[in-house]
Amino acid sequence: MPNRSPLLPLLIALGLWSVAQPASAQAMIPHTLQLNSNQLEQQGLSLAQEAAQLAQFQQYELALSRAQLASQLAPNNSQVWSLLGSLYLQETELDKGIRALERARSLDSKNTAILFALGSAHFQKAQYAKAADYLQAGLKLKPDTAGALFDLGNAYYMLERYQEAIAQYETAVEQDPKFWPAVNNIGLIRYEQGSVDAAIKQWRTAVSMDAKAAEPQLALAVALYNKGDRNQGLVLGEKAVELDSRYGDLKFLKENLWGDRLLTDAKKLLNTPRIQATLARSQPQPTPQQPPQ
Repeated sequence: MPNRSPLLPLLIALGLWSVAQPASAQAMIPHTLQLNSNQLEQQGLSLAQEAAQLAQFQQYELALSRAQLASQLAPNNSQVWSLLGSLYLQETELDKGIRALERARSLDSKNTAILFALGSAHFQKAQYAKAADYLQAGLKLKPDTAGALFDLGNAYYMLERYQEAIAQYETAVEQDPKFWPAVNNIGLIRYEQGSVDAAIKQWRTAVSMDAKAAEPQLALAVALYNKGDRNQGLVLGEKAVELDSRYGDLKFLKENLWGDRLLTDAKKLLNTPRIQATLARSQPQPTPQQPPQ
């Protein structure tokens, strides 16, 4: 989701690619062999490697089954539990993901990626205060992580701690000058506060950072349209939904943290015949059925 840090890069951030691959590992363990605990752990690490590689290719179901077995074979390896937790989160099994990540944290309490992942998981459960606690704990150890600063800003935003949210977004941009979602979200806050011109300034800046970012273009379109610049609003609105038609869905906008004021104004723009026609063109056309031979 554009307004949230992606989860899958955690698979690399968690360090699973650095786990040593056994020289002669087998994916399946013959039940007739009497393997010692060290051999079992090596098998677990091998399965974790496979799971991480499968996840990279979005084969999450296969990755999850291997990670589950890996956690049984290597129950004291924090990286394996981290991988398992991240895969559960990817599959939106949030409670299982949190339990796995808590197990990982019990084995490696200073691993910032685990703390950040727990923050993300609790955010998805709408437990914003708890999400903020985990993100703060991780940022104390690694304060220059733009994605985590952004996530903390989102948690503060949902807690209506707006000035603190803006401060985190601004710090995220200091760490990554191309991080347009943080600039975009400052605009979201300003609009809800009634500072339309300040919001427009933020969205123009975000568009200048990435001309193919649909969200700030649509937000800018909504603001301009409702200020009376109907033509420019329609032009930008068309471009935004052509870039990503999901932004024509109010539910999707709400999931991306658009507030009530902006959603109300977005509905006016999105319901215009011109934008509706653009959205209709953006929908995939059904494949015509071949007549029976």
